[in-house]
Amino acid sequence: MDKAHILIVEDEAALLRLTQALLLDEGYNVQAANNGGAALRALEVSRPDLIISDIMMPEMDGYALYDAVRSRPEWTTIPFIFLTAKAEKTDIRRGKELGAEDYITKPFDPEDLIAAVRGRLQRARVVQQAIGADFAQLKQQLVRMLSHELRTPLTTILGYSEFALEEMDTLPPETFQEVLTNIQRGATRLHELTEALLLLVRLDAGQIAREYELEAVVRPDLARVIAAVVSRYEAPAALRGVTLALQPAAEVAPIRLHAAFMADAVGRLLDNAIKFSPRDQGRRVTVEVRPAPGGVEIVVADASVGIAAADLPHLFERFCQIDRGKLEQQGVGVGLAIAQALIRLHDGEIRVSSVQGQGSTFTIWLPAAATPAA
Repeated sequence: MDKAHILIVEDEAALLRLTQALLLDEGYNVQAANNGGAALRALEVSRPDLIISDIMMPEMDGYALYDAVRSRPEWTTIPFIFLTAKAEKTDIRRGKELGAEDYITKPFDPEDLIAAVRGRLQRARVVQQAIGADFAQLKQQLVRMLSHELRTPLTTILGYSEFALEEMDTLPPETFQEVLTNIQRGATRLHELTEALLLLVRLDAGQIAREYELEAVVRPDLARVIAAVVSRYEAPAALRGVTLALQPAAEVAPIRLHAAFMADAVGRLLDNAIKFSPRDQGRRVTVEVRPAPGGVEIVVADASVGIAAADLPHLFERFCQIDRGKLEQQGVGVGLAIAQALIRLHDGEIRVSSVQGQGSTFTIWLPAAATPAA
């Protein structure tokens, strides 16, 4: 097994040589830097498994180096040990608040340093193994979901288009219209899947957060925004025998709002409620905008199949699908995850309560906008 690669950042030459020698004797691959800037340049060339850094250094201190390292996604999992002569509780607390994995004061016992290094590297290996297992599971789940979600609409499109081309001269108008309707249905499903996955990419890249910061404004008309969303979903609800009922709007506090993102989030909750409502049973989905402590609530309540208590903690996970074998109408399993992310941009939260066989209630809480100082 290859020995770990450790980067030491220390401006005291004698201590740097001593620390380097200790770690080399333990068989580690050791790289040295005498300041934060040199450390960052070294990181660009080779990613270490652990960083040991002094705090009090010229040009860039250890705290600034830590911030710089953590600002790069590819470096965020590198364990970090602060090595410093500063022993005040406030300095130790600051290092721990930043997220440094350990804090060793000088002068140090060599055995303490070696024990800390071993411990941090072992912990990092355990974390990486867990991440690897989770990632492998996610890849398997993603491939499974996408293979179904992509193949189903593509099969529909290809099958009906081939049929139409082969029978074009003999198809009666009503049959031809049915073929086009099914092709459109498959294309729409494929388009929705593509848009959802692209939105996830934009969320992960921080693009959606930047758009929210630039475009969100304080608005008093949340109820009007929600009414427009409900109106948009009335037709698809009616096709499933579901009635959408918008409760009379109460006067609510203004909130900082990105109307398009809020409409997307609420629309996904409505789509979820409609899809899981049994067909042709006169089911009803109600939507209400109402005052709440510290802000506003948007409540979407349905009489759907409901969600088991054991499944509720996983409901907002990506690619989570409840009872996939029984409920084929659900999509790739990212709708609720996207809704939650969009609501969190508004500093809000989504709560859910559900009883199997009776229905579910999703409640969005949003904070009231801060009142400008007089």
